[in-house]
Amino acid sequence: MDLFKLIKARRSIRKYKEKIPSDKDIERILEAGRWAPSGMNNQPWRFMLIKEKVLKEGLAKFAKEDCWIIKNAPVIIAVFLDRKNSYHYEKDMMAIGACIQNILLQAHALGLGSCWLGEVWKKQKAIEKFLKLDKSLKLMALISLGYPKERPKSFRIALKKLIRN
Repeated sequence: MDLFKLIKARRSIRKYKEKIPSDKDIERILEAGRWAPSGMNNQPWRFMLIKEKVLKEGLAKFAKEDCWIIKNAPVIIAVFLDRKNSYHYEKDMMAIGACIQNILLQAHALGLGSCWLGEVWKKQKAIEKFLKLDKSLKLMALISLGYPKERPKSFRIALKKLIRN
């Protein structure tokens, strides 16, 4: 597989089919995230899978622009900084960015669509309270995940080229 073609072909997908990705594919996607580099290999990220409609609708209330994506995505992956495993905030933030990029690329490689939703970061405290999280977890991003309902034209062309190679 040509990594550069994969990177160029990945797009933010916001519309999904109702079908939920398999547990095997979700685990593989999270595993790709876990392999991201982190300072001292502290792996400061934690994930929460959200599939329940009630939880997604509750989360959507904290987002203006992205609310419809959160409601309609089959899966939402919430990504957190684990303060207990954090040794340097800025370095850990960069590591979590790398983790999220790995997740997005692995989802794409499996034929799934995803979108990094950062708008909710402005409401992270309210979301943490809504999810009844331990104080050691700090919300970094939400990632929508599912089978794409639509694919941008450039996405389809690049994916066909990738699959042929």
